Amino acid sequence: MRFMIIVKATKESEAGIMPNETLLSEMGKFNEELVKAGIMQAGEGLQPSSKGARVRFSGSKRTVVDGPFAETKELIAGFWMWKCKSKAEAIEWVKRCPNPMQGESEIEIRQVFEAEDFGAEFTPELREQEERLRGELEKRAKK
Repeated sequence: MRFMIIVKATKESEAGIMPNETLLSEMGKFNEELVKAGIMQAGEGLQPSSKGARVRFSGSKRTVVDGPFAETKELIAGFWMWKCKSKAEAIEWVKRCPNPMQGESEIEIRQVFEAEDFGAEFTPELREQEERLRGELEKRAKK
């Protein structure tokens, strides 16, 4: 099972306040544990929403809205992609994580859909396309 581990933004992260050396070191050690355990597939911190944009869809119409975005509690400051045996395992790893922010913070755990979750709607042709694209991404990642 794959999980996206979402580090929620705070007022400080949205203000662009960078983590100190101690936190960077603690996170580096935690990431090493994740990699050695075969859990971590990817992970990155994100710039504040003031440097981002959103695209709103309404039928065929597209509207671009530049950041910053008001609801800090709904924003993402960073993420990991993990491969775990269960949600319980992902929870246990998150509980071991250093606090990603200076004060209070929150990390959300969301399971990623797999091909089999889509049932018959995910036709053999769509499955083949998905496998081909994943293969291409893996090749590019190795370069």
